Amino acid sequence: MFFRLDTDLTSVLLFDLGVGLAFLALAALTDPRNPLERIAFSIVAAASLALYLGWRVLDTLPDLEPTAESLWPYVYFCFEAISIVYAIASILILCRTTDWTTEADAAESELEESGCYPSVAVFICTYNEPIHILEKSAVCARAMDYPDFQVYVCDDTRRPDVRAYCETIGVNYITRPDNRHAKAGNLNNALQVTNSERPSDLIMVLDADFAPQANFLKRVVGLFRNPRIGVVQTPQFYFNADPIQHNLHIASSFVDDQRVFFDTFQPAKDAVECAFCVGTSFVVRRSMVNEIGGFPHEALSEDMLLSYRLMECGYITRWLNEKLSVGLSAEGIPEYITQRTRWCLGTIQIGLLKDGPLWRGRFSLRQRFHYLHGLLCWLSKPFILCLLFAPSIYWLFDVSALQADELLFMKYGISSLLVFWIYGSWISGKRTLPLFTEVTHALTALPVTLTLLQAIRSPFGRPFKVTEKGGDRSRMRVHLPTALFFGLVTMLSALSVLQTVLAWSAPTDFSEREILNLVWSLVSMAIAFVSLLVCIELPRYGQEEVIDVTLQGQYRRAGQTTDVVIRGLSADCVRIPGLEPASTEDQAVCLPEVGWVRIAGSDATGKGIAILPSMEQRNGILRLLFGVAPTQIADRGRLRSSMTGLLRRAFVG
Repeated sequence: MFFRLDTDLTSVLLFDLGVGLAFLALAALTDPRNPLERIAFSIVAAASLALYLGWRVLDTLPDLEPTAESLWPYVYFCFEAISIVYAIASILILCRTTDWTTEADAAESELEESGCYPSVAVFICTYNEPIHILEKSAVCARAMDYPDFQVYVCDDTRRPDVRAYCETIGVNYITRPDNRHAKAGNLNNALQVTNSERPSDLIMVLDADFAPQANFLKRVVGLFRNPRIGVVQTPQFYFNADPIQHNLHIASSFVDDQRVFFDTFQPAKDAVECAFCVGTSFVVRRSMVNEIGGFPHEALSEDMLLSYRLMECGYITRWLNEKLSVGLSAEGIPEYITQRTRWCLGTIQIGLLKDGPLWRGRFSLRQRFHYLHGLLCWLSKPFILCLLFAPSIYWLFDVSALQADELLFMKYGISSLLVFWIYGSWISGKRTLPLFTEVTHALTALPVTLTLLQAIRSPFGRPFKVTEKGGDRSRMRVHLPTALFFGLVTMLSALSVLQTVLAWSAPTDFSEREILNLVWSLVSMAIAFVSLLVCIELPRYGQEEVIDVTLQGQYRRAGQTTDVVIRGLSADCVRIPGLEPASTEDQAVCLPEVGWVRIAGSDATGKGIAILPSMEQRNGILRLLFGVAPTQIADRGRLRSSMTGLLRRAFVG
């Protein structure tokens, strides 16, 4: 036994408490923007995980025999080790970061002084999104403050109504006779059309639900003065709550699960020129896309593959970490899961290509390491399933996943977990929260694991599945497969605890191993129960998401005008506190930069006022709302408010 413990439970608990308090103080006194403090904290956090991993390897694994008591601890440890290696790799990557805001300022000023703006073609990719989703992107793209650009709606479903809409608002419409190669094929069709008709210097790509700010191009285009830059990518932000935020009432206190990746990991990857394209809200050099033979289509993640193809040619993806566009997050659990499994399979496919970054291709060791880091993110998902089921397996079959001294686990395991939690919150700017972050990982653990198994058998051939957006969400829904899974985990964990504590045969004094597994069961049950709540999806009313605003307006009724303060606005609805519109009289509301808009009465939710804008007024509302990106979704986590929202959801509904 390499690690020895000559102390008791109280001493171990005091040790863990001391570690937690010490690192909370360290997090409060240090700043992740300071390079030396960032590196120092990262090294300590990585060392803590490495120490725990060393203990697991040296002191906790039984003799390998063909029995369940021997094999299950090894299975559990293998997946745990993958997760720990991923965490350590993440910490090493996060030792550095970048911020190109000052460079973007200088480049924008240089463009304004010279007046020589590169030409830009804006490709808006749409497959089956309804016009009320597409219009935000099309109208706001057309309204961008830039002297030389053309907007193209690339419709892969050949819809006459979309063609007519594009003609009405004055943007170009492109389609093709088939859907070969999905989104990449759609982009390549637009590339070929514009290559022959009107070849621009740069190409901007937007998904159909992403609305760019008015200054998007001016902030981005100047960065291309560096000839090595092939892509300038900006983060994805959302103006609506994702399924976790919406269904747990925590949209204002918990960030979406992609914020850590966009705001923390991508700037760190950019510091070593390994950031990659994320599919929308980016600009790429046309010449470079033509040089590599068009947008690559060999993998489902055509965006990431684009960056790797450019890496092979010596070009980089620059990450400009500014909020320059907002889009529509996945609105339901099925869509949320579809996105993640597609990203998982796409990442695997890129590595398995004959010239991919896993073992072939013209890539540096650093670039391969960053690809492997992304792959480990998905390979670590099965560990969550092991974590959820391990205590129930112990109680039901008397087979322990952790055959070790429990006090040593509390000393090395709990302390390293506390350090990692505190480090994660510190390095991400409070974008992670205990329990809630675990729930985001748990929700996709089973489907991602099934995707990994599918990839072993047949990694290629799965069709590209578009994330559905803009559908009717006015009724409560239950995503049955996921709900049944988490219901099972909750039930097994609860029964294990109840049987152990309340059964007639229950011991009066529990062993340390039994206490550990009891606590483990409670943690598993909590994660599964909260995940189950997320699967019971609450209604979303109205086609349009109401954006929180503070605008000075006017209300007119029966010829009398009153000044009002507008607190919420969409293309269909306005919210004015204290105002109840009459049902029979002619009435209107005056919106800044839009004018007088007719009122139709209360909206379906009873919380707002339905409006009937003309198309010109509707476009004006969209420009007003998205010309500067709205900020109604939380960008920092608040644990107390999130717990309040969770309790309200669990016991009130």
